[in-house]
Amino acid sequence: MSERKISEMSFEEAMAELEAVVRQLEQGEVPLEQSIALYERGAALKARCEAKLAEAEEKVRLITLDGEGKPVGAEDAEGL
Repeated sequence: MSERKISEMSFEEAMAELEAVVRQLEQGEVPLEQSIALYERGAALKARCEAKLAEAEEKVRLITLDGEGKPVGAEDAEGL
């Protein structure tokens, strides 16, 4: 488990660590207190991944263009 601040992680870094946390928890070979700490870190990593995905979705929404190359809102982009 990394000691790096979650708020500084990229999506890929947070996802990789989240997968490692899940593997450790699934093995069931860690003491209860460590399991709780892992679960808490996993929840924070999940939140980071969700936030980074939301940022990416917003960027895509902002750069979506119509047939004339003009930006369109999310409601207008559904048909593209």
